[in-house]
Amino acid sequence: MARLQEIDDYLIAPDPGAARLTRPVTGTNHTGAEVSTRVVEERPLTIFLNGQEIVTAMTIGDYPDYLALGFLRNQGMLRADDDILKVDYDEELETVVVRTARETDFEQKMRKKTRTSGCAVGTVFGDMMAGLEDVVLPDTPLRTSWLYGLSARINRTPSLYLEAGAIHGTVLCVKDRPLVYMEDVGRHNAVDKIAGWMLSDNIAPADKILYTTGRLTSEMVIKTALMGIPALASRSGFTAWGVEIAREVGLTLIGRLKGQRFVCLSGEDRLIRDADPARIAEEPRRAGRKGAE
Repeated sequence: MARLQEIDDYLIAPDPGAARLTRPVTGTNHTGAEVSTRVVEERPLTIFLNGQEIVTAMTIGDYPDYLALGFLRNQGMLRADDDILKVDYDEELETVVVRTARETDFEQKMRKKTRTSGCAVGTVFGDMMAGLEDVVLPDTPLRTSWLYGLSARINRTPSLYLEAGAIHGTVLCVKDRPLVYMEDVGRHNAVDKIAGWMLSDNIAPADKILYTTGRLTSEMVIKTALMGIPALASRSGFTAWGVEIAREVGLTLIGRLKGQRFVCLSGEDRLIRDADPARIAEEPRRAGRKGAE
């Protein structure tokens, strides 16, 4: 009952039992014995802005409207003041069309591109970097008690990340409460889904924390900053460029967050150390990915 209550507290929670997101596959293990496992689905989604095809993303297929809105917003193709008239998703054609009152034309900037499920997205990276120049993040404090609480709660939330592996999770949080938990084969997609939900519901970013299961790369830092979120945390590690950009834009960056341990490489002055690490339980083995065992 407690586990169900925790899921109910999310505004959007993972649905690891959804049939469309995974499929059963039979194989053999290291001893030669037959095994059956569930693997994550991967399908294309082509995003249009008004009449123009922008990109084809490889995705698990849930929340296509949020993915499209978030991708376009994080690439600077949707402005904060844009009047979004309609978002049309066609499951059979695997397309989503975002329609705005403002006329748009990105023909010179974009050609037909396929965005893979890998973690690099070099086709549009330059445009994201250009958008950082005007970013001013709020000087929001971050309590270590919130970090410990979020890590413990998110890691015991049923998810595709725990059930199947081969997937990334990203969670929008406020203080020690996780609000929206999105998953996808690429961490950039999971972040874009959250950006799309925030845009759709007009959610203010100044008091939010973004938690991710993936590495703290330059792209993750840039997307978080462009969304206006002042803190980014992960159970994984850092890249040097990710740390450098976080310091430049004033983003609080927390990595290797497991049990009582974490490392802060940017925004240390905003940390309020209000929890004794010695009183924090070590992370149980079950918090690791089942797909990685």
